[in-house]
Amino acid sequence: MQPWRPEQSCGEGDPVHAADAVETVQREMTVFARRARAAAGRMHPELSLVSYTLLGHLEESGGCRATDLALHYALDKSTVSRQVASLERSGLIERRPDAADQRVLVLHLTEAGRRILAQVTERRRAVFEERLADWPAEDLSRFADYLVRYNAGAGSGPPD
Repeated sequence: MQPWRPEQSCGEGDPVHAADAVETVQREMTVFARRARAAAGRMHPELSLVSYTLLGHLEESGGCRATDLALHYALDKSTVSRQVASLERSGLIERRPDAADQRVLVLHLTEAGRRILAQVTERRRAVFEERLADWPAEDLSRFADYLVRYNAGAGSGPPD
């Protein structure tokens, strides 16, 4: 696939300037992020989008150190520490000694954390399925491919 150049048509209507398209993508991604944060509070009143994201990462990774979370999300350690403390107080995560090095404490989901994460994940999936229900399969597949491609180029930290 060739890179998008100024004056290149996007398939319908007038030619689109790449700068205009980038501006639209940025604006719409911001709207998407705001909607995701707002929706997170409705999914589970005690689980913010940040908490949901951290729980998801712990599930996906099978557990990790708080320092690893800070590095992965390019966050200050104190920020992660506050989030972790809140999740621990809520009984959603726990610290366990690492099997390889008993001096290292690794964060893991508790059973309550797994249950809540599964509930919120299922609700989020249902919301996405409802919102995308009338999209043709080709559009949905193309959109999914574009998101994977966009996120693959994002590096290890959050966007600037």
